Amino acid sequence: MSLDSDIIVDRRRIRRKLTFWRVMAALILIAAIAGFALIATPGARGTFASAGSIARVHIEGLIRSDSDRTQALERLENSQAAAVIVHINSPGGTTAGSEQLYDSLVRLKAKKPLVVVVEGLAASGGYITAIASDHIIAQQSSLVGSIGVLFQYPNVSELLKTVGVKVEEVKSSPLKAAPNGFEPTSPEARAALDALVKDSYAWFKGLVKDRRGMDDTQLEKVADGRVFTGRQAIDLKLIDQLGDEKTAVTWLVEHKGVKKGLSVRDYKLQPRFGDLPFLKTAAAVTLEALGLGSIAHQIGQTGVAQAVDRLGMDGMLALWQPAASN
Repeated sequence: MSLDSDIIVDRRRIRRKLTFWRVMAALILIAAIAGFALIATPGARGTFASAGSIARVHIEGLIRSDSDRTQALERLENSQAAAVIVHINSPGGTTAGSEQLYDSLVRLKAKKPLVVVVEGLAASGGYITAIASDHIIAQQSSLVGSIGVLFQYPNVSELLKTVGVKVEEVKSSPLKAAPNGFEPTSPEARAALDALVKDSYAWFKGLVKDRRGMDDTQLEKVADGRVFTGRQAIDLKLIDQLGDEKTAVTWLVEHKGVKKGLSVRDYKLQPRFGDLPFLKTAAAVTLEALGLGSIAHQIGQTGVAQAVDRLGMDGMLALWQPAASN
C-alpha cells in the first residue's frame, strides 16, 4: 500500500513539472513569435508608409496624452508617404491629450497633405483633432461638434453621513485637493473650477474660430455644447464636405497635387500584442499542441489584449456622450 502511495506522489510531481515546462515553452514560443512579428511587420512598428501610397491613420476611442502616438506621427512626417488621411471616430477625451494630438497633426500637415474623414463621431476633443486639418469630410449622419469643456467629479458626502463615516484631513490651504468628493464643495473651490473650465472653453472656442474662419455670430451658434449631423455641420462651417475616404482621395488629387491612383495603406499609431491576428492564432495553436486547451479557448474567446479606455482619465475633459436613459 505504501509503494502505491509513493508511485502516485511521484506521478503527480512529474505531472506538475511537465505542466510547468509546457507553460514555459508556450510563453517562450509566443514571445519569439511576437518579437519576430514586431520586427517583420512594418505597420506594427508604426513606420510603414511607402512612397507610392497614402497613409491611413485611425484616431478612435478616448483621447489621452500619448508620447508613443506623438513619436509615430513624427516618423510619419519623415516618411515617404505621399499624403495622409486621418479617420476620426472619437467622443473626445482629456483637453491636454486632445491638444497634444492636435499639435502633432498640425506639424504633420506642414510636411504632408492631410485631410480628415469623420467616420461616426468627432465630438469635443475629437473635433479639436479634426480641425488640425484644412479640410474636413464627414458622412451625412456623422456627429460633429460638442464644443465645450467638462470637469466632473462624484460627491459622496451625503452617503458617508448615512453610513456614519467621516473623512479627516490636514492640508496646507483651503483649495488644496478641492473638490475631494468627501465633503460639500465650497463656493471658493467651485469658483476655482469654474475659472479653469471657462479658460479652457475660451481656448477651445478661439481654436475653432481661427481654424474654421468663423465670426462671433457663427461661433455662438455652434459653441453651446451640442453635436450636429454632417448635413447640419456643413452649413454651420464645422466641416467642408460630405463624403468618405474616396472623397478624401479625390480632394487630395484635385487640390493637393497628389498623384492619381495611389493606394491607401494603414499606418498604425499604437499597435498592441493582440493587433496581430496571426499572432493570436499562433498562440492558440501552440497552447493546444502543448495540451493547454482551456487556455487556448480563453484566448480565442477574449483575445490577447483588452482595452480599458475609461480608466485613468485625469484632468479636464473635452468629452461628449449621450445622456443615459432610464
